[in-house]
Amino acid sequence: MDGDGAQKRTIRDLFSRIAGHYDRVNRLLSLGQDNRWRRRALELAGVPRGGVLLDVATGTGDMALLARTVLPGVRVVGTDLTPAMLSEARRKQGHQALPWVVSDGLFLAFADNAFDAVTSGFMMRNVPDIEQAFAEQVRVVRPGGRVVCLEMTWPRRFPMRLLFAAYFFGLAPLLGGLTAGAWAPYQYLPRSVKGFVGPEALAVTMAQVGLQGITWQMMMGGTVALHVGTKA
Repeated sequence: MDGDGAQKRTIRDLFSRIAGHYDRVNRLLSLGQDNRWRRRALELAGVPRGGVLLDVATGTGDMALLARTVLPGVRVVGTDLTPAMLSEARRKQGHQALPWVVSDGLFLAFADNAFDAVTSGFMMRNVPDIEQAFAEQVRVVRPGGRVVCLEMTWPRRFPMRLLFAAYFFGLAPLLGGLTAGAWAPYQYLPRSVKGFVGPEALAVTMAQVGLQGITWQMMMGGTVALHVGTKA
């Protein structure tokens, strides 16, 4: 438990340092594609009109705010561990329409069966316990609701594997460091992706916490995985 707490503090401090530059660096590192991935995640969430969506690890609120356009008539709640990231979300147009809640992704501050779907974007490789994180998302989603996970993954095929390694361990830290003035977070980024589980193993973990009908699709040359599971 102490180790988990130390990792949470490290992650919170890391994202606090880069919160003001997070969106700009994301656009650069994803070659402008990150919101296209978020849009696809929201389309797969299957939230009915009048339903409620929870976006976990919402960060600066891109997924939650985009949901208002992609899913008209849906109420959206954004939650994140890092207050500095939510402060950036509150600077954005349309932020007043959404509640922003500071909450630990391993112990979500919401009731059981409270949401019609739960999304997370680029969260899971940063948590100390992936199974617990998914278990909490399953707890707060209603039966029949979906859990959608958007995450980066290390490509397996040549030559993308070599190109991705060169980009992520070389150019990405340089771009992030020059843009944000902080080098350590963007040295952490490639390590976190390299050490993260593959899409098949992530699907197994989702099944272990009770999700069914799990599917996933690969995007951006096998560097981004989008998983969807349904609560029984």
